[in-house]
Amino acid sequence: MSGATISEVRIAAAHDGDAELVVVLTFANGGKSQVTLDEYATRSLMAAANADHADQLVGLGWDKVRDALIASSNRFVAPAAP
Repeated sequence: MSGATISEVRIAAAHDGDAELVVVLTFANGGKSQVTLDEYATRSLMAAANADHADQLVGLGWDKVRDALIASSNRFVAPAAP
């Protein structure tokens, strides 16, 4: 998936009424994929991009989206027992 970049961003409503960020990734061959980010992943992505507005994410690489999704998922991992 290297080479994929964010080409579009939009806000969407989640099933619980919270806002989510939907990013569209565009690949070198023209293919597109939508990725939905929860609030935690969105905050991680915005921080990694040093962005104040969602539209500043356009052009950002897939690796930043992946890292934000990992950060969001990792918050549910219980710490190892001592």
